[in-house]
Amino acid sequence: MAYTVIARRYRSQTFDDVVGQDAVAQTLKNAIQMERVAHAYLFCGTRGVGKTTMARILAKSLNCLKAEGPTVKPCLKCDSCVSVNVGEDIDVIEIDGASNTGVDNIRQLRENAAYRPARARFKIYIIDEVHMLSTGAFNALLKILEEPPEHVKFIFATTEPNKVLATIQSRCQRFDFQNISVEIIGAQLERILKDEKIKYEKDLIIHLARLASGSMRDALSLLDQLISAGQQPLNAQQLNDLVGIPDNQKVMNLLTGTADHNAAGVLDAIEQLIDSGQSSGQICDFLIQNMRDMMVLQSAGADSKVLVLTDEEKQQLQKVADKFDVAALIYNITALEKLRWTLRTSETSRALLEASLLRLALSEHFIGLDQLSAKLSAAPSAGAPLKKKWLNNPSPVTTDLPKTGTASPKADIAVDADIDSIRASWPTFTAQCGQADSSLGAFLSQACPISFENSTVSLQFTNNGQGQLAKSMCDRKSASIQQALSQALSTEVKVRLVLEDTAKPAPKDKSPEQPPQAAPQINRRQRQEALNDPVVQMVLKGLDATPLEIQKIEIPIDDEQMDLAIQEQVD
Repeated sequence: MAYTVIARRYRSQTFDDVVGQDAVAQTLKNAIQMERVAHAYLFCGTRGVGKTTMARILAKSLNCLKAEGPTVKPCLKCDSCVSVNVGEDIDVIEIDGASNTGVDNIRQLRENAAYRPARARFKIYIIDEVHMLSTGAFNALLKILEEPPEHVKFIFATTEPNKVLATIQSRCQRFDFQNISVEIIGAQLERILKDEKIKYEKDLIIHLARLASGSMRDALSLLDQLISAGQQPLNAQQLNDLVGIPDNQKVMNLLTGTADHNAAGVLDAIEQLIDSGQSSGQICDFLIQNMRDMMVLQSAGADSKVLVLTDEEKQQLQKVADKFDVAALIYNITALEKLRWTLRTSETSRALLEASLLRLALSEHFIGLDQLSAKLSAAPSAGAPLKKKWLNNPSPVTTDLPKTGTASPKADIAVDADIDSIRASWPTFTAQCGQADSSLGAFLSQACPISFENSTVSLQFTNNGQGQLAKSMCDRKSASIQQALSQALSTEVKVRLVLEDTAKPAPKDKSPEQPPQAAPQINRRQRQEALNDPVVQMVLKGLDATPLEIQKIEIPIDDEQMDLAIQEQVD
């Protein structure tokens, strides 16, 4: 006897057996019990989520010969139930919409629908991939679909409901099938493996369910293929070899090289992946997926249900994720997604991949405009010698690794323990903090010290989107900020972060802080000149950015200083 694949042998037979589509199954059961079965249904959803299976279950429930009428529990033994299971029942006609797209096919359907069923209660038409029908075929179906004979039922299935005419959809009851969750797919796979008496390692279930992407049929097909190719006990390495997934350690080497700004390590890791048979596009896909997982780890923690990883994978990724911040991961994912589309049409995909990953790895040399402004503001006074390392490393800032696992800036400045001194030294403090952690320095520069009481420094952020984001990111690194401030003030202090509307007002005996002066306004001509500047155009094109606002910033530095700084950078 011919072998029957697992996906067919374990196909659901009744509404109670349906996996992952409980809402749809319960609604159809209620319709049968209340005798409110519609004349046409439209089942929508991605591949392998149970659309055709549900259509066959509904057909068996309506036509079961051992029941006196439609039932929610077909016997599965009568001629009708058995024939429907194999798609050979004369009263349940399954039509492939992809190969019967013409008007003539629908005209024949309409002519045959006029005749009563041979032995069952209803003549049921199941049209799979109905969106493939031509416009003329859809129009030919409209009349009989709106007012069919009482013995005719229609069940349509499609993966692209947007291509089904609105006039067709309005004549059907539509059910949207959801992607099946990883937990449900994993539980079904474990049950099947136990029934088949096949030994396996626990981690295999997570890998299989993740590769299925919400499709039960895909998961069962992969399992069937793995059973044929692997040796018991089945494990994740056999699955990776089967589908061409690279060794996880090679991907970790590439991620670690990027995080450590190790250009040679990045190139070596790319070479290892290419030698193992991975294309440039596949390497890009693996990086996007892993950086997405690291972004979730940083944002929601290792216990988030959004993560579909084994415990070992979580530990490996957490070590690398601690070297990134969320903003960097978001930028990297965006850049890699654009790179993935470019690689498809590039004839030098490897060179493009290497150049793009080196750019991410060497991103420590890039500097934001706000940080550059802070560095220029903190420049040495006129006449003082300007050393070459000024733009690259303005002060000998060092970093430690505290218990939290993130870099903590140490500011080499001495500040008196009062609010006026803190305010006066704040630009220098944030600039030096930015040398250890560029993102932290940028976010701290948006804060304003408003009070220093009871060993607590209160920092105020503007109550808008930018200020709220800066406060949120500083909250995550509050321990590092407290350590740097304690060093600068030579005393242990705490940090309190507040928004503008919740900030504690300044004491009455102290003069209120003068509001910052608004940036000078620019006219239309000056704005156009700025946008036409070749340097600005190059920056905007390189970042794929759109300017939202243009301000004129006056920086207290003379021409001699600027010329000397530029000359030093050129040298």
